[in-house]
Amino acid sequence: MAQSPVLIGTRGSALAVTQTTTVAEALSGLGGFDIELVRVRTEGDINRAALSQIGGTGVFVAALRESLLRGDCDVAVHSLKDLPTAPADGLALGAVPERVDVRDVLCARDGLTLAQLPAGAKIGTGSPRRAAQLRAARPDLEIVDIRGNVDTRLGRVAGLVEGAPGDLDAVVLAAAGLARLGRLNMVTEYIDPAVMLPAPGQGALAVECRAADAADGGQLAKALAAYDHADSRLTVAAERAMLGRLEAGCTAPVGALARVDADGITLEAVVCSDDGTRLMRRTAVAGERTEDAARALGVQVAEELLAAGAGQLTDLPAS
Repeated sequence: MAQSPVLIGTRGSALAVTQTTTVAEALSGLGGFDIELVRVRTEGDINRAALSQIGGTGVFVAALRESLLRGDCDVAVHSLKDLPTAPADGLALGAVPERVDVRDVLCARDGLTLAQLPAGAKIGTGSPRRAAQLRAARPDLEIVDIRGNVDTRLGRVAGLVEGAPGDLDAVVLAAAGLARLGRLNMVTEYIDPAVMLPAPGQGALAVECRAADAADGGQLAKALAAYDHADSRLTVAAERAMLGRLEAGCTAPVGALARVDADGITLEAVVCSDDGTRLMRRTAVAGERTEDAARALGVQVAEELLAAGAGQLTDLPAS
């Protein structure tokens, strides 16, 4: 009797389907089972309002999680930066694949860099984190709130996509998404994390499954365990613990970047005022390379930020 395929849930955007297909093929190869993609429409796909107005955290995730719990799919693939930090009852983070480029990138007209954009240039982003750090680096720019898939946003840049609106001078996007879509030729600058810290979890994917399936020792559980990348899991654990302790969602003007090396885990974080006039950065190191140490490091950095008054820069419920 033929084995039923493993059903892999995904959002329907080109980027989501591309990254989910990569995950599905990897799991199939590791587990020796057939796979089938299940497309799920999420609130974030349907509602085109600003993320901060429709709830931000979880708008791209809730429908996929509901599909998992109903049994409509066996695995769901998310951009990890979209995943709420609170645990989800009945679900487990089955794997964090190896993380790719964490940086934000500028896609500008005429090959311009951030420093070369003229005063008053219009730069588009839907992220309060990016907007605040852009305003800190270039207070003379006009930041325009935009939504839409990657190609829609690229089409907003003058001269970048033939026949598109071209009403902006530049947009800021994630390097990881452009790489997965084969659009890195549109990048005019990779923005140094010293200028713009990425979102917690940026560049990483989350492969979620039902908790019972993760623990049953079956083919899927073994494939997920083999697919998991230890260092990537540690870095996102530290970043997400920091975000969770601040009780800040994925739309908050908060950035974080953890690194793992022979000495342990280093975490740098920033909290910004929405207008970019005030930024608060903290860095700390954990000597152990374990998930518990990573989470403790994230909490430590968050508490240092709170103690220094980060809650006065932006709305942080934890403060």
